[in-house]
Amino acid sequence: MRRRITWLRPLYISSLLLLLGLVMHQVYLHLHDPDQESVHALQVQQIHQRLEGHGDFRFAVVGNVNNSIRLFGNEIVPRLNAEGFDFVVSAGNAVSGGQEESYRNVHRLLAGLEMPYLLTFGDNEESDFGSFRFYEQFGPHFFSFLVDDAHFIFLDGTGKSSFSWQLDWLERELAASTAAHRIVFIGLPVHRELEETPVFESDHYLDDPAFRHGLISRFERHGVDVVFSANLTLFSRLQTNGVEYVTTGGAGGLIVDTESSFHHYVDVHVSSQGITIEPVRLDVDLPAWLRTVDGVWNTVYSFFYVSYLRFLLIVSGLILLAIHLHRLVVEERDYYPDFDVDPTPYQVRALRVGMYSNNYFPFVSGVTISVERLRQGLEALGDRVLLFAPRYREPACDDGGDIERAPTLLAFGEKGEFRLSNPFLPRLRRRLRNFKPDIIHVHHPFWLGSLGLFMGRRLKVPVVYTYHTRLEHYAHFVPLPGLLFRNLISHYLIRRFSNKCQGVVVPTDSAEEYLRVIGVTTNTLVQPTGIDVKRFRDVDASRLAERREALGIADDDVVLVSVSRISKEKNIEFMLEALALLLGQGESRFRLLLVGDGPARSHIQSRVEALGLAERVVLVGAVPPDEMPLYYHLGDVFVFASKSETQGMVILEAMSAGLPVVSVRSSGIDDVVIEGENGFKTPENREVWAGRLRSLMADPQLRATLGEQAQVFAQSHDVTAFARRIHGFYAFLLAQYHTGRHWRR
Repeated sequence: MRRRITWLRPLYISSLLLLLGLVMHQVYLHLHDPDQESVHALQVQQIHQRLEGHGDFRFAVVGNVNNSIRLFGNEIVPRLNAEGFDFVVSAGNAVSGGQEESYRNVHRLLAGLEMPYLLTFGDNEESDFGSFRFYEQFGPHFFSFLVDDAHFIFLDGTGKSSFSWQLDWLERELAASTAAHRIVFIGLPVHRELEETPVFESDHYLDDPAFRHGLISRFERHGVDVVFSANLTLFSRLQTNGVEYVTTGGAGGLIVDTESSFHHYVDVHVSSQGITIEPVRLDVDLPAWLRTVDGVWNTVYSFFYVSYLRFLLIVSGLILLAIHLHRLVVEERDYYPDFDVDPTPYQVRALRVGMYSNNYFPFVSGVTISVERLRQGLEALGDRVLLFAPRYREPACDDGGDIERAPTLLAFGEKGEFRLSNPFLPRLRRRLRNFKPDIIHVHHPFWLGSLGLFMGRRLKVPVVYTYHTRLEHYAHFVPLPGLLFRNLISHYLIRRFSNKCQGVVVPTDSAEEYLRVIGVTTNTLVQPTGIDVKRFRDVDASRLAERREALGIADDDVVLVSVSRISKEKNIEFMLEALALLLGQGESRFRLLLVGDGPARSHIQSRVEALGLAERVVLVGAVPPDEMPLYYHLGDVFVFASKSETQGMVILEAMSAGLPVVSVRSSGIDDVVIEGENGFKTPENREVWAGRLRSLMADPQLRATLGEQAQVFAQSHDVTAFARRIHGFYAFLLAQYHTGRHWRR
C-alpha cells in the first residue's frame, strides 16, 4: 500500500488547473485576431507627414530590444521622446520570440513612443512561426520607402524570403534611386566577424556566402552610405570601400560589459552635408560589475514581463513533474497486501450492504442472476442487503421490502429490457441514508452504479465494484463511433471507475489481468459468481422425459445445449456455421437447443434456415430460472462461442449438471474450461471447433468422463463459498477504510 502525503493533492490539482488555464490562454492568443494590422504602412505615412518640408531630420536606431520594459521601456523610450527624434528604427530582435504574446507586448512597448517607428525583420521575429505574425501585423519582411532625399531599405537576413529574389529587388531599387542618401537595415551583420564579438555570438552573422557577397557588392557599387544591423550585444562601426557598417545592440537584455558592449541607442542625423552617427550610452557612471548585474536583471525582468504567462506555464509544469517525482521516489510504496489490517471485527458481525444494479428481474441475464445469488448468499450469512434496481413494465410480485425500484428515464433493446433509471430521485438517496449501510456494492460502472459510488463518498463508506461485462464488446449498443468506444472509451471508463472504488471483484484471473493492464490499481478479489450446485445436479426424471418428448428428441440424438442471450456479441452465428460444416460432412445425429431470447432472434432464425439447420436447431426462447436444470440435463454436451464473457456462469451451471463443454477460447472462458479435463476450448476457427465437438459426439465414454470431472470442478464454485468470500472481502475493505490505510484517487 502506498502512503500519500495529503498536502500534495491540493497542490497537484491547483497546478493542474493553472496549467490548463495557461494552455487555454495560449490557444486564445493563437485564435484571437490581433488588433494591429499593417503597422508599417501607417508609420511610413506618419514619417512623411512629420518630415514634409524639412531639410534635414534625426532618427534613432535601437537594437536587441527583446521586449525590454526595464531598460528600453523605462529608460530609452523617455529619452527618445525628450530628444525629439523624428522616428525610431529597430535594427532587429525587437521581440523576445515569435510567439503571439511577444508580438502583443512589443506593440504595447512601442506605444510609449511619441514618434513613428519601424522594425527590421530579424531572427527573433521569425522564430516560432513569427514570420506570419510579422507579415500580418507589420507588413512585408523586406521593403523600402523614400523620405526627403533619403532612400531607406529594409532586408530580410533570416532566409524566410528568397535571397536571390531580394538581390534582384535590391539591384532594381538601388539602380533606380536618385536619393542623396541610401540607408540599409538588415537584422544580421553582413561584414566579417569582429574581433570583439562576444562569446557564444560568433554565429550571429549572416551565414549565406552568396547572399552576403551579393549584398556587399551592390552596397559598394551603388554607393550605400550606411548599413545598420543588430543581433550582437555590442556597438561597432566599420567602414569598407566607402560603406559604413554599424552594428548596434544593447537596447535591452543582457550586456557582456566590455569596451564595446554597453547599453545604448544610436543618434542618426541626416542633412545635406551628410550623415552623422553617434552612439548614446546609458548608465555610463555605473561601475563595470554593476552594469553587468544590471544587464542580467534587464534580461530577467524582460523575461517576466514578456513571458510571465509562459513562465507560469513552465513553473506549473515543473511543479507537476516535481510532485510526480516525489511520489515515485520519496513516498514509501508497498505493493504487497497490508497484512497489518485486521478484518476480524467485521467478519464476525452482520453487515448492511447497499447494492446497485442496472439489471434485475424480471429481466433475465447473467448479471441479474449473479446479483440475485450474491444477495441471497449474503442474506443466508446474516447480512442485510438493500438492492436498488430498475423498474420494468412487468410487475415484480416477489420484491421484498429491501428492493428499491427506480423509475425508468429511457428504455432500449427489442423489448425495452435495458433500462436507464432515474438516479436523481431524492427518495433513492433518503432510502440509503436511512438504511445506514456499512458498505456499498455496485455492479455497473455507470448510471445507478455511479449513484452508488457518489453515495459511498457522501456517506463515507467503502464501495465495491463487480466487473461483470466486457464493455468493448457492446459497442454496437452505444451511439458513438464503434472504434472510439471499443478502443478508448470502454477501457477508460472501467479504469477510472475501478480506481475510484475501494475494491473490485473479478470473476476470473484473466479478467484481473485485463484490469491491471489497463491501469486499475485498487484492491481486487478474484471470485467467480457462485452457483447452486445441488439444484443443477439433480432433476425429476419424469419431468425430464416429458420435456424430451415435447421437444421431439430421439434416443440416438446427441443433444447439444447452449444458453445465452440472442445477441450479436454472443457469437451464435459462428456456432451455427460450424454445425452446418458438420452437417455437410454427414454428421446429422445432433440436436441443438438454443436457450435464451434477445434482439437478434429473428436474424438467428433466418440464419438457421439458410444454413439448412431447421431440423437440427431449436430456438427454445427464454426459460424461467427454476426450469433451467431440466434443459441442462436434456443435453449431452454444452456448446458456447461467446467471446464477451467475463466469466462462464452458464458453463458452470452446465458442468454442475454433468455436461462437458466445447467453447471458443476467451477471457471469461479460459479460467473455467480446463482443456481435456472438463471440456475443450478452441480458437475461433470453425473447423477446429467442429472437430472437437465431433470427437465428443462420437465417444460416449469420453463425454461421461469429462462430465464427471466437470461436476467435481463446479462443486468448488458453490454459492455458499461465494457469499462467504465476498463477505470476507467486505470485512477487509472496511478494516482498511476505517483505519485510514487507504487512499483515494
